[in-house]
This record gives sequence, structure tokens and C-alpha cells, in this order.
Amino acid sequence: MTKEELKQLLQKYKRGTISEQQIIEKFSALQFESLGFATVDHHRQWRKGFPEVILCERKTPQQVAEIASRIYKRGQPLLATRASVAHFNAVKRRIRNAHYYEFAGVITANEPKSPSPNRGVILIVTAGTSDLPVAEEAAITARMMGNPIEKMYDVGVAGIHRLLSQSEKLIRANVIIVVAGMEGALPSVVGGLVDVPVIAVPTSVGYGASFQGITALLAMLNSCASGITVVNIDNGFGAGFAASLMNRT
Repeated sequence: MTKEELKQLLQKYKRGTISEQQIIEKFSALQFESLGFATVDHHRQWRKGFPEVILCERKTPQQVAEIASRIYKRGQPLLATRASVAHFNAVKRRIRNAHYYEFAGVITANEPKSPSPNRGVILIVTAGTSDLPVAEEAAITARMMGNPIEKMYDVGVAGIHRLLSQSEKLIRANVIIVVAGMEGALPSVVGGLVDVPVIAVPTSVGYGASFQGITALLAMLNSCASGITVVNIDNGFGAGFAASLMNRT
């Protein structure tokens, strides 16, 4: 239930076209729904401003499809991450307008038609092309939450002129997500150039001593650039969600 739907419900009660008991039943149904294998948190949109997001990893296609259909039926934006083609096929049978972003492993439905008004731009920056799947997960998440998105891809420190040549995008952004693997240096560079929040996302890209992203993670946590927020390895979703919360203010 959206805030607009709540207003309509209260107006019906004032007009006497809906009873107090019916309102109680509707609010009781808002909280959660047990499916046996999952408990869908329908109240999350009220608490967090966005409904429950499905992590498809280690869930069967049938489980994902069932959870997705319960969220979709309430008219809420649907976002499912770490999704395979099998997950999408099962969801598509239940939700005809579901969309699959295979490169990012993300399923969506009820996408916003346009960004929310008065939101600043969230800029997604990557060090290399190999970081794109994580960056796209972040971009889709932020866009689903109603934010305007811009992208600046493959501008890592191995050729820093590529970043500096697009400085107008850095200046225009309200929040910046920087995605990097290998030595994880790019967020420190960006953080030293701008006066807005920077969210660093380490990726598991790199050779042996990168330790599947641990090297980049530690570099970002030890950044000398002030005010950088760091999320977990390959956590594009977490970065997109955090950026959206920051962008509301």
C-alpha cells in the first residue's frame, strides 16, 4: 500500500463506505505474509521507503517466482538480485511484464516511469569494464528507487586522464558510487576531488594477490580521502540502496 492508497482508504472511511473492521483487516495484511518457506515483509516499504528485495541466490526458481508474485500483486516495485535465467523464466510465467537484466543478474517489474522529483543525480563510476556487472546492479537498484542515474565507465587509475576529462559529471552528481577491483584505488581519487558522498564498492576482479576482492576492500577501508563509505565485496545492490537513502536528503 502506497501513501496515496492510504489517503484514499481514510477518505472512504470518512465517507462511511468502508468499516473500521475492514481497515483493521487491511492494515493487518500489510505487515507480512507467510509462504511456509519465506515470510514476505510487506511493511518494509513503509519503514524503508522501498519494498523487500529478493536475493535469488540459493533459492529455487519456484520460490523466487512465488515471492515475486506476492510483491507484484500489491503494486510494489519488484527487484530481485543475483538471478539466473532459470529464476527469470519462472518469474516471467507469473509476471508477464517482468524484465531481466542478464548482465547484472537482476529481475525487475513495476519499474518507475521517471525519477522522483527533486532528486539529485547518482553517478556510477567504474575502474574497468570487468567491474560492470556490479556497477549495473547498483545502477538498476538506484533507478528502481526513483533516482536519476548517470554513468562513467572504465576510467581507472591506469589512465587517470579518462576520469579527469569528464569532471563535469563528477561536479554534477549528488552521490557517487565508485566500483573497482584490483588495487581498489579509484574511490580515493574520486573522494579527493568532490564534496559529495562517495560509496566505494570493491569487486572480486583481479589476479591472485587481489584475494577475490579483499585487497580492494582493505584499500578502500584505509582510504586517506575523507568521508568514503565502503560496502561489501561485489555488493552493488547495497551501494545503490545506500546512495538512494543519501540522495533523499
